[in-house]
Amino acid sequence: MGWFGASGGAPRSMDSLLFLSARRLVAHRPLPTVPAQLYPVLFQAAFLDGRPLVLQDLVAQWPFPVLNFQRIVGRHELCRDHPSKLCIQSIILAVVEQLRRDLEEPGCDSSPCRLRVLDVTGLQDDAASHAPDGMSVWSGTVALAKACVEVSKRQQEFQKRRSRSHKGSSGAAAAPRSVDVHADLFVNGTSYGVLWDALQAGNASPLRLKCREFQAEELCLAGIVSLLKSLDPSGVRRVDLRFNNLGLGGLSLVLPHLSRFPNLRSLRLPYSNVDVRRLIPESVLGIRCLARELGKLQSLRELNLGSSRLSGNLRHILCKLEAPLESLELAFCSLLPSDFAFLSQSFHAPALKRLDLSGHDFSQTLLQPLKHLLEETSASLLHLDLMECRLTDSHLATLLASLQRCSLLRSLGLFGNSFSMAGLKDLLWKTVVLPDLCLVVYPIPVDCYRSGLDPGWILEDQLDRECLGAVSAELGQMLESSGRPDVIWTSNPYGHRALDYFSL
Repeated sequence: MGWFGASGGAPRSMDSLLFLSARRLVAHRPLPTVPAQLYPVLFQAAFLDGRPLVLQDLVAQWPFPVLNFQRIVGRHELCRDHPSKLCIQSIILAVVEQLRRDLEEPGCDSSPCRLRVLDVTGLQDDAASHAPDGMSVWSGTVALAKACVEVSKRQQEFQKRRSRSHKGSSGAAAAPRSVDVHADLFVNGTSYGVLWDALQAGNASPLRLKCREFQAEELCLAGIVSLLKSLDPSGVRRVDLRFNNLGLGGLSLVLPHLSRFPNLRSLRLPYSNVDVRRLIPESVLGIRCLARELGKLQSLRELNLGSSRLSGNLRHILCKLEAPLESLELAFCSLLPSDFAFLSQSFHAPALKRLDLSGHDFSQTLLQPLKHLLEETSASLLHLDLMECRLTDSHLATLLASLQRCSLLRSLGLFGNSFSMAGLKDLLWKTVVLPDLCLVVYPIPVDCYRSGLDPGWILEDQLDRECLGAVSAELGQMLESSGRPDVIWTSNPYGHRALDYFSL
């Protein structure tokens, strides 16, 4: 019986007989000879039990051309939460060792390892969970880059030695085996140098980095451009540039380098220090350039311009896009009614699956434009964030009919607004009929504060935690009585990982 069923999925439970047997087997070294189809379950068991040396043995004899880390390990909660730094490092070291042997013994095909692609995309950031032995996505990128640099140096040293020992020989050396490492790369000023060195080796190195998602934080303009120019363009699906203080001028210099990525679907530019509220000549030229370069990204479906001051200019920025966006994040963008009017009338509205308008004041002139926009997006919208928007019970009552029309809605973020317990109850009763709704992040009701001030300005010690506990219990009982105990209602905006566009 093979590891994968007809659907290519994983075992139904972690305590299956096969998995329990695999855990007993990896407790001892060396491993006995086993059929090829058992390697994935042994790999999973070794990772869960923290056995880096066994993982090295498995990689050294990997019988398949591809080792997809997430497909084997990432689907299982126990493995995802397990400290993984030593295990991931051991996998990388095993690949490096195999390539080193291939360089030193060219033409020898005695190795049982058939690995050609190591896919480590989608690794979770263990540092975010404060796991003592976890590996952050940043240190994971450094580890991969150092491995590529090491293999490249060993190849150069081997070629020099061979050149000296074979002077005058006309025989051609056999091409060394190569492994492509598919990864999501995270870089800042500290790790820039080693990643740049790794990317410069390119296809000439036996160990080659292939980027799927690229994120740069607090990096200078020249560093961002040099790395973008070094990436293999074929596999890049997301570029995320945040906290880089680029401004409109810097973006105008960076964005032209994105058109070389034909599969770029997601562009995230939050906290880029863009302010186009004053239409001085430089701003007008910058907006035109921004619009022109966005229009060249034929595959673009997600755009995040969070914390850019765009007042009245959304139309001019998005006017060159030839395909509708499916995810648009405009949190804290100082939008005006004219921006909402443009978005409501655009071809983006009926295609939007995710919309983030957090940080706008919907208590006055923007409320009706928001209501109209929700009606236009209702047929497609899956995720809506309206956090810290100065909404009260009366504003909520105005929006509820529009929210009810969003029949596909899965998650709703309303944290940081000023609702009463009565308002929350009304929200629950009116939205519990939405069949796909599974997560609501609600604001702590004003009833739970000891003063009558706006909760956004109240100190933590004014919160009545006993009252908040009672609110949570009552909302839970309401969900139970309505037959929807599966829906999560929480006042913790950080308790659930943000839903990613590629998981929609």
